[in-house]
Amino acid sequence: MSATAANPSQADTHAVTVTERAAEEIRKIVEEQELDAAKVHLRVGVKGGGCSGFNYILDLTESVRDSDEIMEQHGVRVVCDPKSLLYLHGTVVDFKDEIMSRGFVFQNPNASATCGCGSSFSA
Repeated sequence: MSATAANPSQADTHAVTVTERAAEEIRKIVEEQELDAAKVHLRVGVKGGGCSGFNYILDLTESVRDSDEIMEQHGVRVVCDPKSLLYLHGTVVDFKDEIMSRGFVFQNPNASATCGCGSSFSA
């Protein structure tokens, strides 16, 4: 069970924060893909690779592992595995819709360097 679920007093401090704008976009995607909003979670994580060493992972899933940290923000359930949390603690996931780019962006205080596209980082 996650620390958030086990200790409700910690519910206001999330290891990974999803902004309201990002949550709104996630809810739109769930609706457009006709997924079951009651079962789907946003998985946030990292994997080795990319031009800076680690790639960010964003995925909609119904699969939750016993070891996952579970957080709920702006009506979106977010899950993250313990290894990814080592690199993502304090990260903010936002959504930008600008003239030259549109997509999810990560503001990661643990990243010592990021690539130009923003999808990978080193720590």
